Amino acid sequence: MIQNDCDVSPLKQQLVSRLQDVTKEIDQVVAGLDNENNCLLGRIEGLKEKFEAIETAASSFYLNCYLSPFVNKFVDISSSIQHLSSLRHGALIVIERKDLIDSYIKPGTFVGANLTAALLESIFFPGNPLHDGAVLVRSDQIYSAANVLPLSKVNAGEKKLGTRHRAAIGLTEQSDALVLIVSEETGRVSFAIDGNLYPIITSSSLI
Repeated sequence: MIQNDCDVSPLKQQLVSRLQDVTKEIDQVVAGLDNENNCLLGRIEGLKEKFEAIETAASSFYLNCYLSPFVNKFVDISSSIQHLSSLRHGALIVIERKDLIDSYIKPGTFVGANLTAALLESIFFPGNPLHDGAVLVRSDQIYSAANVLPLSKVNAGEKKLGTRHRAAIGLTEQSDALVLIVSEETGRVSFAIDGNLYPIITSSSLI
């Protein structure tokens, strides 16, 4: 993955805090092994949940790092993703980075408008003719909508992955694009990069 310098202090502090908390709990679990009457299965299960929370926090932190060199509208993207998630409006948003992706997608409808949260949300509103497919963000513009992305063949057998997720993974297997996905079924948000999928935080103003 491309590593970028970024300053996202609240997310970084949250990540550090969670790592410190789980480190302390691991030490307590190790110390508790000396007591044969102390069953630690419940605490180990709790650690699993905390590691999943750490993964989500880390994904949110690095998402900003990956986006910041290529788009200045992170706040607008974050706001729209939060709202789409809360409404469970499915979305697929491609952030073009160094690689031009025209040759990897089936082009949809040209938009050519400045990126705003309101416009991004309106495109994915159910019933909008452009809502089915992916939005392409190029620099700070919504370049086009209703684009069709290549589906991942590697993940074709994964029943848990819907078409949006397979499309996001498929494009990022072939280019350095970053793709944001909002699940219509659950409202959960994730992003794909380098052919991998990561969950991100949507419980605050930071994703």
